[in-house]
Amino acid sequence: MNIGFIGVGGMAQAIIGGLLQAKAFLPEDIIVHSHRRESYESYATRHNLVAAPTNAAVTRESDLVVLAVTPNVAPAVLTEIKDELADGQTTLISIVAGLSLAAMAQLVGPNVPILRTLPNVNVEIGAGMTAVAANDQLTGGKLTSALGVFGAIGTTTELAEDQFGVFSALAGSSPAYVDLFIDSLSRAGVKYGLTKQQATQIAAQATLGSAKMILKSDKIPFALIDQVASPGGSTVAGLLAMEEAGLMTAVVKGIDATVAKDNANSH
Repeated sequence: MNIGFIGVGGMAQAIIGGLLQAKAFLPEDIIVHSHRRESYESYATRHNLVAAPTNAAVTRESDLVVLAVTPNVAPAVLTEIKDELADGQTTLISIVAGLSLAAMAQLVGPNVPILRTLPNVNVEIGAGMTAVAANDQLTGGKLTSALGVFGAIGTTTELAEDQFGVFSALAGSSPAYVDLFIDSLSRAGVKYGLTKQQATQIAAQATLGSAKMILKSDKIPFALIDQVASPGGSTVAGLLAMEEAGLMTAVVKGIDATVAKDNANSH
């Protein structure tokens, strides 16, 4: 099975890197093209991928084709590859923010199987979180294959399209917010004499373990706090101080701002 990428920007490269690391595809089964010849040809050469001369060629040679361009050029690209998709044999996978299944179908025709996705950057290390929504034409083995792409590089969750905005805040933007939290823990460690490298490693590993614990447990995160916070102990003191400083409110306000900005950009 071949997979093509139209556009080789940051997210496309993260997906490709994750797929190669997971050995989900061989390099020679990955076909790429973008509007800048020097970019996609050198990228393909570095990773032993196949460089296609046009978007139409990528689509023609692929079982799955990933639309990984910016929203402003996506309609023109879809119109360009419409004929190659017309027979319904190639599955179109979009990672373009704000581009609905209905809008894509209007551009490429009603018979094309389409998977709308919203992956986050952690797909590069096989720990991604991807929202997916399929149209009615994507069923059976084609659906399994399309979902398998993102299952190989993380976890997927099926969502209604009107929930993609909040997903973007919780999964797409949150790596930056978690990075900020880890860096804040690290800076506190430096305050008490650790090197920045030591403190960052400690904070990052502790955060990773906590996330894995939440995923493994059937308890809500707040219930797990009681396993760490002994009555009258230092953890409770720290939690109360963070809450007094408005940690939870700040996080919710951050998500509110992210969703509001995403909604504004999509209108």
